Amino acid sequence: MTSGGDSVQPIVVAGAGIGGLAAALALRAQGHTIVLMDKVPALEEVGAGLQLSPNACAVLDQLGLLDDLEPFACAPDNLRIWSGGTGRQLATVRMGAFLKERHGYPFWQIHRADLQQVLLRKVEATPGITVRLGCAVQDLTATPYDHLTCGFREGDAAGSQHCKALIGADGVWSKVRRLVPGHANTRFSGQVAYRTTVPVDAVPGRWSADPGLWLHRDSHLVHYPVRGGRDLNIVALAEEAWQDERWSTRADRDALLRLFREWPSDVRNLLAASNEWLKWALCSVDASGPWSHGNVALIGDAAHAMLPYMAQGAAMAIEDAAVLARHLPQDVRNIPAALRSFERERKSRVTRIQKISFGNARTFHFSGPLAFARDTALRLSKPDRLAARYDDIYGWTPDR
Repeated sequence: MTSGGDSVQPIVVAGAGIGGLAAALALRAQGHTIVLMDKVPALEEVGAGLQLSPNACAVLDQLGLLDDLEPFACAPDNLRIWSGGTGRQLATVRMGAFLKERHGYPFWQIHRADLQQVLLRKVEATPGITVRLGCAVQDLTATPYDHLTCGFREGDAAGSQHCKALIGADGVWSKVRRLVPGHANTRFSGQVAYRTTVPVDAVPGRWSADPGLWLHRDSHLVHYPVRGGRDLNIVALAEEAWQDERWSTRADRDALLRLFREWPSDVRNLLAASNEWLKWALCSVDASGPWSHGNVALIGDAAHAMLPYMAQGAAMAIEDAAVLARHLPQDVRNIPAALRSFERERKSRVTRIQKISFGNARTFHFSGPLAFARDTALRLSKPDRLAARYDDIYGWTPDR
């Protein structure tokens, strides 16, 4: 792979998270040889739950992964929205069979580690994809021999890999992003997320019946089952200063309970059910900035990290992978033009969804008259209508 035309050069994908793994599979399906690099020495089970809406499942089906994922997934019939101030239910949103019939694919809730492991097993079983862990991509440079060299660091040693393109799927703190001139840096939102999972048997049954979204002043709460219904994923989000140098760290349960001191006692009891909380800074990357430069392109959080208020972060990375591969057939002649075309196709959709998530961040945390108006509107809304609000998001497929 050190000489000859572009056809014998691999594509390097930096980052073996959900977006990077999906991109490796999608690009390999187009006939490319793939080298997948990640700075971590081992892919560990990290993170918490996430939601795979029908648009994400459409891509995962195209990659042949739905059957492998189903044992780990939960497909709730409804989402229930509650007031964190009064403890009363505000609305029901139809999910489950309703969304599958409407869009052709399920709406699943799954643990991030389970999704990553299924993707990784598929990658490792696919000839033509090489996984190199402990390799941190440093740069991409042209050579006198009419090809590109991707520089990386493996431990204390520097290395290089000839390639025809570099795809940055290395997350919100992307190193590849600095190779794309003009892209803005990661921005802290002023909000943090406390995440944990507990066995469903350890909490009252009401918490595992239907997923819940609780709304309150400057904070909200999400809970839903994962791992085939064995565990309950809990995410408590609040406006809070972030002073730790790391973007995630272990959290103090008592500090969390102080933040939620005005919430109903049964919610506080749920929060007290776990001693193992992680605290995450909620950061974003402006999706309207540039995603590509020459033979470099960004996907997923590296290009457009968004707040989790539409539960579309993982879905957008998975969509990116499918569209990127469609723009890079095996016989692609002009890779920079193909990457610019990918960016043009994706940017308007992702930018709009990012704006929706920012809007939801404000709406979820309303107080006073604004919260009263929001709650009244929810009480008057029908379950089917609430589910249909996002038809244009959930109805997307890779071929559209």
